[in-house]
Amino acid sequence: MKKTFTINISGTIFHIEEDAYEVLQKYLIKLKNHFGSGEEGREIVSDIEARIAEIFSEKSTEEKIVVTVEMVNNIIEIMGTPEIIAEEEGEGEEEEPVYTESKRKRRLYRDPEHRVLGGVCGGLSAYFNMDPVILRIIFVALFFVTSGAALIAYFILWIAVPKAINTTQRLEMRGQEATVKNIEKSIKEEVAEVKESYKKFKESDTYSKGKKGVEGAGDVAYNIFKVLLKVIVIIIGIVLIISGFFGLLGFISTLAIGHSFVDGWPLIWSPDIQVPGFFNHFVEPGTVTFGLIAIGLLVGIPMLAMLFIGTKLVFRYKTNNTAIGLSMIGVWLIALVSLIVVSAGQVGNYKSKSSITVNKTISCDSCETLYLKLADDKYDDYAELDLDINNFKIMIINGDEVMMGEPNLDIVKSGSDNFIVSVKKAARGKTREDAKESAEDIIYIYELNDSTLLFDPYFLLDEDGKWRNQDVDITIKIPEGKSVFLGENMIKIIYDIDNVSNTWDADMVGKTWKMTSDGLALKETEELLNSNF
Repeated sequence: MKKTFTINISGTIFHIEEDAYEVLQKYLIKLKNHFGSGEEGREIVSDIEARIAEIFSEKSTEEKIVVTVEMVNNIIEIMGTPEIIAEEEGEGEEEEPVYTESKRKRRLYRDPEHRVLGGVCGGLSAYFNMDPVILRIIFVALFFVTSGAALIAYFILWIAVPKAINTTQRLEMRGQEATVKNIEKSIKEEVAEVKESYKKFKESDTYSKGKKGVEGAGDVAYNIFKVLLKVIVIIIGIVLIISGFFGLLGFISTLAIGHSFVDGWPLIWSPDIQVPGFFNHFVEPGTVTFGLIAIGLLVGIPMLAMLFIGTKLVFRYKTNNTAIGLSMIGVWLIALVSLIVVSAGQVGNYKSKSSITVNKTISCDSCETLYLKLADDKYDDYAELDLDINNFKIMIINGDEVMMGEPNLDIVKSGSDNFIVSVKKAARGKTREDAKESAEDIIYIYELNDSTLLFDPYFLLDEDGKWRNQDVDITIKIPEGKSVFLGENMIKIIYDIDNVSNTWDADMVGKTWKMTSDGLALKETEELLNSNF
């Protein structure tokens, strides 16, 4: 029993014996080496493979036939070998190339290469070995003689007759045997015909006129694009000039007086911050001026670059761009490094944290309910800077800038029978002593009137105090069995108060809460539960 393989030839699957496979593979390799790896050579080999697959298929029946070495040798004998072709070409180099004498019956195909409509007349002319022009004249004459019946016959043939797609079918259309030599000759003639047609087209008046028209259209399109590009460049330059000039003006006015002259203008960066006063709240006085110079260079140099590039695009003057650019980049980098160094030094002011706590017992033995309310905002009518840092804001009071923050209030169970108010002030500093001093300088006021506690909505920093992440936490301690009432405005300062019903802070205001063994409970709910027992 011989070993068999499954191979694919031109899209068709065949089973082939091992020795037959080796002979066929060597034959195909010889063909590929002979015809080369170019497009024309690949097409010749592809058509040869298609012819081989066709011959194998003709020998197959409905049952699977295994291709034997005898079948392969028969194929090689029919198709021919590259050695024989080379010998024939060497012997007849000066002779006119001819096709091998026909050994096959002609088959009718439509000829797509010599067609006017569907290639029917071209296929018939190849089948009957006639001039296709004569057949076309006959069809036209029959059209009039048969009152149009010939046209119907033409369309029937167009539908019924297959089109000669590959080289093998085109050879069969002329009655030629699809051998290697004939396939090669056919493809080479097709390539030569295409080249000749292209050459005639290039030499024709139509090609020359079309080429001139395309070149003219290209020149027009290039000139239009060139003009549009110039206009776009000028527009970009104008935008850069406007943005750079007025942006620089707005930034300088902001640095100087804290108000931009071009606030709200489009395409212009115009911050409206009182920069000197702003930085005085965060850094030491000696570093403010140096920091402002660095910031001015960091922001001003890019705006100057915009102004410079814009004028270059619009007026097209010559300058030493490299020297100017490198100088501006160098100054900008120096300013950046300087600002980083200064900022790193100021970060040390927030290294340590300290706090102080003041507890106050409310003397009210007969008080069963403590009322918590928020005092009126005394600073509501004053101007406010457009700045918000960690619940801090800066108000302008009598011409002075005052920083103020919002306290946080919580309610917990008291460890004694008295109401207790605990105020914890915290801050940061370079050392714990500096942090404690900043905490002591925090100003916060609340008042007790009978059983009512009135809390200020803000705490203030000392007149010369710097922002050091100050914080004020107020804790109200309620004895078990006593109650607390939260006024509506207390929502502004209460923060995450625990209660047995997990009620949100916003829903706790305007209600009375009683301290039970489990924690704060809504008084009406607690009384209702007691009545059920």
